Amino acid sequence: MLSMLFSMSALRDWAKLLILGSFFETCRRLLSSLWRSTIDSFFITASFEEDDTSYQWVMLWLSKQQSWGQARNVQISTSSFGLNSPAHIVPGEETDHLDNSRKLAYLPAISESYTMWYKRHWMRVTRVNENTGWQGQKFETLQLRILARNNSILNNILLDAKKDYTAAQSNCITVHVSDSNNCWRQLAVRPKRPLQSIILDPGIQDLVVGDARDFLASKNWYSDRGIPFRRGYLLYGAPGSGKTSLIHAIAAELDLDVYIVSLSRSNLDDTGLSELIADLPEKCIALMEDIDAAFHHGLSRESNDPSGSLSSDSGKSDTQAPLVYSPGAPPAPSPSRVSLSGLLNALDGIGAQEGRILFATTNKYSALDPALCRPGRMDLHIEFKLASKYQAEELFKRFYLPSPSELAANTDTPIDDCNSDASSVDSGYADVQNDLIDLGSTGVVSVQATPSQSIPSDAEKLQASRPAFAGTSHRQRGPKLANKRIIMLAADFAAIIPDRQLSMAALQGYLMTHKTTPVEAVRDVSAWVAKELEEKERR
Repeated sequence: MLSMLFSMSALRDWAKLLILGSFFETCRRLLSSLWRSTIDSFFITASFEEDDTSYQWVMLWLSKQQSWGQARNVQISTSSFGLNSPAHIVPGEETDHLDNSRKLAYLPAISESYTMWYKRHWMRVTRVNENTGWQGQKFETLQLRILARNNSILNNILLDAKKDYTAAQSNCITVHVSDSNNCWRQLAVRPKRPLQSIILDPGIQDLVVGDARDFLASKNWYSDRGIPFRRGYLLYGAPGSGKTSLIHAIAAELDLDVYIVSLSRSNLDDTGLSELIADLPEKCIALMEDIDAAFHHGLSRESNDPSGSLSSDSGKSDTQAPLVYSPGAPPAPSPSRVSLSGLLNALDGIGAQEGRILFATTNKYSALDPALCRPGRMDLHIEFKLASKYQAEELFKRFYLPSPSELAANTDTPIDDCNSDASSVDSGYADVQNDLIDLGSTGVVSVQATPSQSIPSDAEKLQASRPAFAGTSHRQRGPKLANKRIIMLAADFAAIIPDRQLSMAALQGYLMTHKTTPVEAVRDVSAWVAKELEEKERR
């Protein structure tokens, strides 16, 4: 049968065709591979994924390149990337009299390739949107292809992009959150908050900031002694006492990004939490707010100890300490699948990230498990109490003493000094079209005629026709007071505030209703304090 098959002329022709075809296909592939290798030897290709920070760097750098102004097919964007210097201004926009708070930018259009020159090097830019990931989600990839033999040009681009991004972010901090795929996403960019804007009892700021700064500078010390390079801070105490504000200010002071870990997210489990913690960058702040709520849902934010201070049974577990549940409703089931053991392993397990600073906040210190509070997980515990008289006085000064920017912009001499009669011009009222706007303790505005004017016969009807509102109008301006006078008012204000019974948030909310009338704020504070304490007792 074999001799018969090989004796067929058609089969011999097929064999010759197969051999020749294989030879030519092999040659084609070799030549094609050689051609690609030759071309690639003259080009440098760099790819940037959307979920990586370097993608933001390069996109900002591209948006500032002047060559995009000549492109024929571009994407117009008002995205500022959350930065102060967001993009290349469209020609003519700088002379526009409209609101230019959102700048226009030329960006590469998706699925398009562009060519440009950068430092005498030819470059091709491609932006691709692919359906990858879970549930058909789209992810963008940016590719730069540079005609150069030396990688120094790519290094220059990356350094320039990082430099521009860092300069634009010099006064901001970036906040990240996790998505449903357990990946970090940039949520927002917030202006830095100075530490001086946080009013706490003396020593707390210096303690936390100094300890965190010393930790960041001690990596070699931890490494030499075989200690995991991690630090945890537990901030506990009354709501509205400044815990989150202090974390914001510390992130700005240490120039660290904030990564919010939400333990109550519905589809987060122990594995996902471990992945999130392991993916944290080396230097950052991981924030877990209301850490007790992840395991004790249905608890009210009020407890038997309103200050949230550490009582005699603070070291006991939540099964030994009495807990206050929301009245009228059973505890809601937790949507989170994170267990306490999973949280503990994520914080100091073998896969935990090193170099990060963990801040956890809670209003119920006694509800936390002792295993969560031990050193190595929460190394430093700081109690935040309700407002003291010192804090009330400093907050009053912060509201009414002129800031450096206000001093630079306004050189008018105050019409009042510490020796003037408070019953004369120092009334705290505003002169608006010969009427005095009187904001009483109820927050309802009434309009009265000045003493120099005769009251019209229909004054009551005119006053009743005016709209009533709560708060302070921006038109309302009190007379300028000397600094000594404001300091005296601050002392009077602090003397009326009861010590450790009201939160700083409540005091700030009250002063916001009198933000331009300090004398009025001191006059009405007694009635406001009595009302607040009565409502607190009723709750």
